[in-house]
Amino acid sequence: MGGKEPTYFLRARYLQAIQDAGGVPLVLPLVRGLAKQKYLLQRLDGLLVTGSGSDLDPELYGEKQRYSFQRMSEERAQLELGLSKLAFRQGLPTLGICGGMQSMNVALGGTLLQDISSQLSTKIQHRPTKSATKTAHEIYIEPNSLLQRIAKRLSISVNSSHHQSIKSIPSSFQVTAVAPDGVIEAIEASRHPFWLGVQWHPEFLYRQDAIQKRLFTALIQSARQFVTRRVSFQKKVEK
Repeated sequence: MGGKEPTYFLRARYLQAIQDAGGVPLVLPLVRGLAKQKYLLQRLDGLLVTGSGSDLDPELYGEKQRYSFQRMSEERAQLELGLSKLAFRQGLPTLGICGGMQSMNVALGGTLLQDISSQLSTKIQHRPTKSATKTAHEIYIEPNSLLQRIAKRLSISVNSSHHQSIKSIPSSFQVTAVAPDGVIEAIEASRHPFWLGVQWHPEFLYRQDAIQKRLFTALIQSARQFVTRRVSFQKKVEK
């Protein structure tokens, strides 16, 4: 696993889901600085912001840490926040999963609940002990949202593996799915071609659940459309 040497670690499920949806996944290095992050994005057709076992430093959304949890490294946090902000501005198709959705939210000015069980009265176990390949609860989806068009339903069952959640969203975002206790389960931005964050982990479910697979397929389809728009724009510039 690398021993004491710094090591990049990413569950293969994310990469396999992208491949099975028709894409070619690339694991990005933890580069610092806006210029290098722009360089990376210019070479991508879409962005998947994955989940993480650690959490963003609450100082990034204007709070002090109130509960005990492992904080994400500064390098990874700055990469996720930087790429999310740039992807939003550039119209790059972006899908965020669990902690990735939370990074997308914080990058544009949103905030988080630092610990659901401490800050919210709920009977739902958002971090159950059972396998993430099993569903944990239902979510309710907003009609006419991107998620609803992908799922083709107004409610679905999802898995769950998180102790934090979104508290407030930027004015440019919309909440498009919630759990029965009100915990935010999906966010979107209607003025963006494809900007979707989900709180659950579809990479554990997509092999047996067609709805979950369509999340990845929709990202890849949007990425292909993005390439077409970019090529058309470049041709106009070259004329």
